[in-house]
Amino acid sequence: MHFTLKVVAGTANLDLAMEVCRFLNADLSTAIVERFKDGEIKVQVEDSVRGCDCFVFQPTCRPVNDNIMELCLIIDALRRASAARITAVVPYYSYARQDRKTKPRVPIAAAMLARFLEASGVDHVITLELHAGQIQGFFKVPVDNISTRSVMVNSIKKLFLNHMNNLVIVTPDAAGGERSERFRSYLKSEEDIEAEFAVMNKWKTKLEEFSTKKSAGTQIRIAPNKKEFKMELMGNVQGKVCIIVDDIADTGSSLLAAAKCLRKNGAIKVIACVSHCLLNEDGLRSVVHDRNLDHLIITDTVPVLTVSELPPTLNTRKLHERAPSSPAFGGVDMDVDIQEAKSVCPKVIHVSVAHLIAESIRRVHNEESISSGLL
Repeated sequence: MHFTLKVVAGTANLDLAMEVCRFLNADLSTAIVERFKDGEIKVQVEDSVRGCDCFVFQPTCRPVNDNIMELCLIIDALRRASAARITAVVPYYSYARQDRKTKPRVPIAAAMLARFLEASGVDHVITLELHAGQIQGFFKVPVDNISTRSVMVNSIKKLFLNHMNNLVIVTPDAAGGERSERFRSYLKSEEDIEAEFAVMNKWKTKLEEFSTKKSAGTQIRIAPNKKEFKMELMGNVQGKVCIIVDDIADTGSSLLAAAKCLRKNGAIKVIACVSHCLLNEDGLRSVVHDRNLDHLIITDTVPVLTVSELPPTLNTRKLHERAPSSPAFGGVDMDVDIQEAKSVCPKVIHVSVAHLIAESIRRVHNEESISSGLL
């Protein structure tokens, strides 16, 4: 596209936004975000964007609703400033787990968020590892759903090079079967690695205990932070290295229940690959101290707890992750460190998706196909 490229970021994940700009060799346009005492948000984009091809970078992670509002306000500001095209780059798309009606009288929140973004004036959306592919159909504008398989597989190869012929790809629930199968197909097509497949079925072992509040005659039930699951395995994992493929880790309860079940059925190692790590301190502590899970590989689509934020009892080390070299990423210099090594828990491997997002932006800006090596 002949219009000038502009990248504007909200406050949700500035580190990743700056890393993306480094790969693009572009400046991050300044946006001033103010928060008033009553909770209102005010934004101002300082650079002129008239006639520009604008990319708004903002994952809708915790605090979810504030970050959504911030994203919508930035999009509206750009539209009113005569931007030629506005693309929302949303590495993590929240409310995605509410993609259908599972009970009477419940909303489809993922569709509502799509309407919010369109009403704000967005022309295009780039996101990573949507919880459900049908969310793309909630939009009237184009949506590109980028895969994180390549960075995950690169890390697995470094960790378990001697076990690559002894892998089982595990889906933690039936709904994630397609995602896990695509992961297995990628191993075969790109790495020539044959992996077996296993499916887990989960159900709650007890009814949820809600805390209750009453306000003006309305009863409000607050769901618990943790749920207990029972897992059932379909497939053979005896003597295998199991790779659990999932898109979101929130409390970590189902992830750890799956790891326990796999160990009981004879798995020699269990690794989890999770694109969006929403774990808080308690969740991360549970993962770190769990003996059944050997490694958790996560990306930086949302900010991840660093060593300074972790409890002092957790041992830490520094890890480097490098971008894979591939002709598919010809527009972005891949032969550099993705980011400064972050101090994280030894079993948590933190890889960056900055190069994937940067290449997606470059291709969209230049009106190139985005399917090769990214979807």
